[in-house]
Amino acid sequence: QVQLIESGGGSVQVGESLRLSCAVSGRSLQSTTMAWFRQAPGKKREYVANVHWSGVLYYAEFAEHRFEASKNNAENTIFLQMNDLKPDDTAVYYCAVSGDGGLSRRAVDYTDWGQGTQVTVAS
Repeated sequence: QVQLIESGGGSVQVGESLRLSCAVSGRSLQSTTMAWFRQAPGKKREYVANVHWSGVLYYAEFAEHRFEASKNNAENTIFLQMNDLKPDDTAVYYCAVSGDGGLSRRAVDYTDWGQGTQVTVAS
């Protein structure tokens, strides 16, 4: 059984940084493609970044120059470093396991989800 536990969210001011973690159990990151999504109040779940099992990273356009995803296979954990945070980044952030190992940007293609961690950016 796959279990994903996110942590690292919090309340910050505009321009500050946060580092999110997603600890994975039940699957090895050496053979599992993951993604980060986020969901703001009243909005659809939105793709943020992919962490391919090979280590290759992909980002949504808004995340390209401010966010950095990474992983530690030994810890079986993925990370999302978020810099220069803006009020529009306020959302619950989720990590998820790709159902077919691909790099889909659609939430429906992900089979296992964490409980989410709240990020609030105050202006």
